[in-house]
Amino acid sequence: MRSSLDKLYAILRRDFLTAIRHRTSFALTLAGLIVQLAAFYFLSRSIGPAFRPSGVEYFPFLLVGTGLYTFFVMSTQAFLSAVQEAQQTGTMEVLMTTTTAPTTLVILSSVSAFAGNMVNLAVYLFAGVAIFRAPLHANVPACLAVTILSVAIAAAFGIAAATLQVTFQKGSALVWLLGSGLWLLSGAMFPVESLPRPLAILARATPFMYAVDAMRMALLRGETLLRIAPSLAALLAFSLVLLPLSLGALSFSVRRARRNGTLSFY
Repeated sequence: MRSSLDKLYAILRRDFLTAIRHRTSFALTLAGLIVQLAAFYFLSRSIGPAFRPSGVEYFPFLLVGTGLYTFFVMSTQAFLSAVQEAQQTGTMEVLMTTTTAPTTLVILSSVSAFAGNMVNLAVYLFAGVAIFRAPLHANVPACLAVTILSVAIAAAFGIAAATLQVTFQKGSALVWLLGSGLWLLSGAMFPVESLPRPLAILARATPFMYAVDAMRMALLRGETLLRIAPSLAALLAFSLVLLPLSLGALSFSVRRARRNGTLSFY
């Protein structure tokens, strides 16, 4: 544990020093978030106050849904980028010959970007409230529970993307699927109930719908842990299945790539 914490500290320190050398990226990211929020704000105004999905105003509905789903996509990209960078710079094989487990290496290498995505999500929500006056009625314990389980789901998909990159050099396919396909089933921009019945049923087979729905209930309606228990139970079940599977798959794929000499293929 001490060794892992020392490695985590070294990685975070390195990435922090790198980040402060590129301070303009913070301003550009913030500007992008505000422009996106402005677009959603004026979209909600054009639709009008009569449209209240899940019993809340449309702008906060969009704020939470798009913010959380973007966190899922960008966190998956963080794990993929960590592996791609190691492959492209030729350090992949060197890293995998150290005493640190491959899964630990991938997770540690992605922690900084993962934490950055959490900060982006917090800034996104704060800007929506501070600038565009989105009403929140947060239940803090419920929000924390949803956040913890959402982080586990995001990590599972990120590790899965890293596995696909090591095995087939196609980890970007999962990011593409999240960005261009599965968002439709998440309910990020409109209620899942408005989808055709087959797609609505399919949406319930993904963890994203439960995460977005539970976060809206906890953050916008102040629902208690007891009220969102069904969604939390679904997220916990997905986490207990997906996280061990993705970790096992990554470990197997690294061992296989090491035997075949394909660790640095990209």
